[in-house]
Amino acid sequence: MPTEPFTTYIGELRGLGGSRVWSLMISLFGDLAQERGQTIDGPILSAIMNVLQVKPEAVRVALHRLRNDGWILSEKSGRISRHSLTDKGHRESAAASPRIYAAPDQGNNDWQLVLTPDAETTTAEAMTMRDFTSLTPRLFVGPAAARPVPDSLSFKGDTAPQWLRAEAAPEDLRASYLALNETLERLKADLPDPGRITPIETAVLRCLIVHNWRRLVLKHPPLPRALVSDGWPGHRCHLLVAELLSLFPRPALADIELSQAA
Repeated sequence: MPTEPFTTYIGELRGLGGSRVWSLMISLFGDLAQERGQTIDGPILSAIMNVLQVKPEAVRVALHRLRNDGWILSEKSGRISRHSLTDKGHRESAAASPRIYAAPDQGNNDWQLVLTPDAETTTAEAMTMRDFTSLTPRLFVGPAAARPVPDSLSFKGDTAPQWLRAEAAPEDLRASYLALNETLERLKADLPDPGRITPIETAVLRCLIVHNWRRLVLKHPPLPRALVSDGWPGHRCHLLVAELLSLFPRPALADIELSQAA
């Protein structure tokens, strides 16, 4: 069973992530059982969700939804249910992982400034899908390798001035990134050494970190590092997420099972 101090450590982080259990479960499977062939046995899933303070009925509803969405496969092995990602779940997890687990300074600094042929909503949506960030209705910035919509005018980026970095930042997410950054700072200061928490506690900690980071970083296109200010709370979050996930490596499912059986 988790120690009372650990429950205290994760309380604030758990409160940031919203109440959608199915979304929390996506974060859990994406971090803990993303490789093909990996399964989470029902008792282990129940134990993890119990530490996360999710009620059994909420777990059942979330699993039902994810099965209906074609994201989770549940199979019986004797009296035990085993849950794994479907092909769809694997694809979507693999597509999101580069954004979630990328190193803070990873990626190409090269960027471009693009003027689109019109300011139509469909054009803006197409540019967002192509990893561009809007500055004005017709002006976008994005990775140099990204392909703008046809008939656009593109300029290779040079040294980005601070005002451009500020304009490119997803300002609507500032407060959420700031709240996560402050929570992660306190968590980093309070957490015990990795060797003093159990494998299941490590899995829960990673799940909550990944979940809170995922629900923000996937809401906006990726920005080349040259367009990200060091003081931007999203960048500070990225540094902390990478550090904490490194300090608390992903536990093996077998180790979680052994710790529960002990």
